[in-house]
Amino acid sequence: MEIRQLHADDFEEGLGLSEYAFQYKVSGEDRERARAKFKPDQIWGVFEGTSLSAKLVLLPLQAYIQGKPVSMGGIAGVATWPENRRQGYVAKLLTHTLQTMNEAGQTLSFLHPFLIPFYRKFGWEIYCEYKKYNIPVDKFPRKAEIQGSVKRGAADIEVLQQLYVTFAARYNGTLQRTAEWWKEKVLDEDTHQCVFYSQQGEPEGYVLYKIVNKELVIDEFVYLNEKARQGLWTFLANHDSMITGASLKLVPSDDILPYLLPDPRIAQENYPYFMARIVNAQAFIENLSFHALSGIRERLLYIEDEHAPWNNGLWRWTVAEHGEVSFTQILGDRSNADLICSIGTLTVLLMGYRRPVEMARYGQLSGTHEAVDWLEKLIPQAQTALFDFF
Repeated sequence: MEIRQLHADDFEEGLGLSEYAFQYKVSGEDRERARAKFKPDQIWGVFEGTSLSAKLVLLPLQAYIQGKPVSMGGIAGVATWPENRRQGYVAKLLTHTLQTMNEAGQTLSFLHPFLIPFYRKFGWEIYCEYKKYNIPVDKFPRKAEIQGSVKRGAADIEVLQQLYVTFAARYNGTLQRTAEWWKEKVLDEDTHQCVFYSQQGEPEGYVLYKIVNKELVIDEFVYLNEKARQGLWTFLANHDSMITGASLKLVPSDDILPYLLPDPRIAQENYPYFMARIVNAQAFIENLSFHALSGIRERLLYIEDEHAPWNNGLWRWTVAEHGEVSFTQILGDRSNADLICSIGTLTVLLMGYRRPVEMARYGQLSGTHEAVDWLEKLIPQAQTALFDFF
């Protein structure tokens, strides 16, 4: 067995595995376009002899954490032939990929799970969820007289990017988008765009949407202030003669739109979305900002991480006067630790998806009451979100 990156001449075998595993077919001009975009250096495969048995894609991405982009390895396209399943190929690929990301300085990794329990075994954990709304047209937000204007049509990617960055950087776990990502992953020929501008001509929000079977399908709703939110909703409500309602997806979990509706009783869904994993705990933690603490400024944390041994073990977590931290591995075992948790639990705590007191209450974080309270005060409150898919 060999684990290696694919080569240019592995295109057909790699695409064939994807077609079989994900049940689609690429033919004709689409196949040639796929060949032109083929990036074999981003695909890792398990080979038995010359035959490809399993593969995954490792995307070099950036994610916003505390408003700053962090190098992140995005895992996608995990696939195995049915006759090769349950032979540990994907497990070996994931372990190898963790080593690869660590060597590349990618301190974090995201993936969209086909089965959450499977990836939990390797240290990935749910870090965000999204809301989905279905709003009948008679329950839309009220139209408002707004000082500003909405321009419909193909906006410059630079304008959309400017608004997206300001909005997305408020959350932990959103992607830093490139112009190529906008073109390949976000916008398509069926997507309508509208941008809200202030009276001074400054862009303050946008909506990406489609009209499908007399329904507004809203893919992204981004606004920088309440005026922009109301202005965009007034624009959408002016479709009332041609639609029966609207569906919104990938809405951040902290959104309160239903409360703001004249009648909040609409169909709502909360859905666990992507998983995250800290690849290198020391590098990730030392790049974060924390609350300054009075009193005890040091605790010992034991991290359980059997698939990334450089994380596994006892760590001294020291907080300086202004919140800067050092995170140093030391000799010792669980009996020496003030706090004990898995790498998955540590990930969701530092991302802001869950709080230390909450995780301790349900047995996901072990430690004395004083140590848990120390960690609760140390980690800033945050919200997580993701508006993309890969």
